Amino acid sequence: MAPDEIAGLICSKLEERGYRGAVLPIEHVAQLKSEIEDGISQGKIAAGVYDRYLAGFQFDVTTRFPGARSIIMTAAPQPQRKVTFRFNGRMYSAIIPPTYYNNTDKQIRNILQTILTFNDYQLYQAALPLKLLAARSGITKYGKNNIAYIEGLGSFVRLRAFLSDMPAASSEWSEPRAMKECDKCKACLNECPTGAIVGDRFLVHAERCITFLNEESEEFPEWIEPAWHNSLVGCMRCQLVCPVNKPFVKWVEEGENFTEAETELILNGVPLDRLPPGTAHKLNRCYMMEYLDVLPRNLRALMK
Repeated sequence: MAPDEIAGLICSKLEERGYRGAVLPIEHVAQLKSEIEDGISQGKIAAGVYDRYLAGFQFDVTTRFPGARSIIMTAAPQPQRKVTFRFNGRMYSAIIPPTYYNNTDKQIRNILQTILTFNDYQLYQAALPLKLLAARSGITKYGKNNIAYIEGLGSFVRLRAFLSDMPAASSEWSEPRAMKECDKCKACLNECPTGAIVGDRFLVHAERCITFLNEESEEFPEWIEPAWHNSLVGCMRCQLVCPVNKPFVKWVEEGENFTEAETELILNGVPLDRLPPGTAHKLNRCYMMEYLDVLPRNLRALMK
């Protein structure tokens, strides 16, 4: 099959599963890098705040994968997960937002791998600015809350990018756009308790965003009120009040249940190698292994 036919097949197979996809030339990686650097130099992106995220990007793709010739951008709808903790005779429920679960990653990779391998091409994992790439590829638009939205799916989606040595035809490189529904709407701006969302841009003040703060290992600033916490990691406030998300806000699936003993281990910050296998397995199924260092603090905040 010709590369453009393969790209079309990839997108159609993803859509059959309810996913979205786009295939773009590898040259766009340099444009992403330039756009991020320009944002920092112009003060639109606070480098000191976003250091952890910026350090994770790998723009040197042709060095790491010399044969890389295309980017494959994907998006998959995912629900919220409700996780339950028992402690001191009480039961506490916590939400894990859709973006933290990566169970759709394997399904997407299998689709891409099957198609590309059959046509003698390879697939590599990419580490690129996903929201910007998704917006530039035309898959998503920005909400006023700096969240990626897809028509018909809202913001309950997980974004992933891959690289391939398959050539890609030139494609539209769209200007990032805000949803027109945001023009006269201030629902997320009014709901955000920290003032992280502002009306004149769709780039939040990350240093005030609960998602940013509860992914970092430092203690919460004193000005953060306990009642503002609403998710085990991340934050769902602005997404739950968004009118575009109205069809999806009740899309919640039951997750793991932690016993009193297990909750106490988590609250005490017991390291992974000392956790019982069953507890570690539950945390792994919650995709929370990456956040073990912040779970004790976050869970205590939710329990307040």
